[in-house]
Amino acid sequence: MNGRPNPASPEPSDERDEIARLLPAPADWDLPHGRHLRHKDLLMRHIDRDQATTSTAAARPGRRRLRPVLLAPVTALALAGIVTAGIALNDGDRKPAAGTSSDAAADMQPVSALLGQISDAAGKRDTPTVRDDQFSYVMEKVREADLSSGKAVVGPLHDYELWLSQDPDPVQKQGLIRSDGETMPLNPEFGDTNGTPAGFSRPTYQWLASLPTDPGQLLDHLYAKAPQAENREREQAVFEQIGDLLDQVMPARTAAALYRAAAKIPGVTEAPRAEDALGRQGLGIARNDTKNGVVTEWVFNKQDLAYLGHTTRLTKDTPYAEAGTLLDSSALLKSAVVDKPGQLPDTEKE
Repeated sequence: MNGRPNPASPEPSDERDEIARLLPAPADWDLPHGRHLRHKDLLMRHIDRDQATTSTAAARPGRRRLRPVLLAPVTALALAGIVTAGIALNDGDRKPAAGTSSDAAADMQPVSALLGQISDAAGKRDTPTVRDDQFSYVMEKVREADLSSGKAVVGPLHDYELWLSQDPDPVQKQGLIRSDGETMPLNPEFGDTNGTPAGFSRPTYQWLASLPTDPGQLLDHLYAKAPQAENREREQAVFEQIGDLLDQVMPARTAAALYRAAAKIPGVTEAPRAEDALGRQGLGIARNDTKNGVVTEWVFNKQDLAYLGHTTRLTKDTPYAEAGTLLDSSALLKSAVVDKPGQLPDTEKE
């Protein structure tokens, strides 16, 4: 891809398609889906900039974005040791089931009282009626570190919007992402030739409603669906997966169960100085992955205990950044349901 293009050379988009075709399928679940999409959007921007530099002498067709997840294996070095920590999986490190004596000990964690209050508040909130032909909508302010240069470069705060199909059947078009004004489609997950089903990678309202509402059973389900990534604590994977669902529209009983399940995860603590991407301070719930050197904090409004956003930082020095460096953060501004991708809440139907 270096050097001056010639008529016989494939277009950059063709090269990217060929790379994607040759790549092995990524792990079923390594990154929380929302953060996975945002990190891959950053990497797509970097790749597009590189291609623009090497292709200035040739006329290019309309800009085409490759589906974000396809580049996961290519960018493993850039993301290793942060959130994905590689894609080698080991499913043998199963923690005791939620109904055992260790679960009782987890219930005694000081953080359980706060998560219990957050759960009670979530369980009383009204939720909209969601049809299968609609789309969930999330609007956030986000900030992330770009690692494609080998060093963490924390980017500016920018807008992030996600429209996600609520169709219970596998879909070829999951929805749309709009990041800092640029829009790209969400196509099927890599390897999902029949479309992407509802699940952790596409959390529909109906799928969320199907999750167990008993906190212990829910936690067992989350552990079963969260294989261990190399150099990443299993508990952290479960904690981050719960966190990635918190900005979605879901039944009140599901939200309440998720918070009580989180209280049972070993290592979950309060974070008194937590703040989201906009600097809004609130009540914090955190877990420090000591194996990976990363801490993730959820932030909640002090008045109504509503979810505000999250922050993830390094807790130890690495070759690409010092301890304390921001990896990614979000501030939830809107979570709603709309009739079609690209539509904004509270706007008239066309």
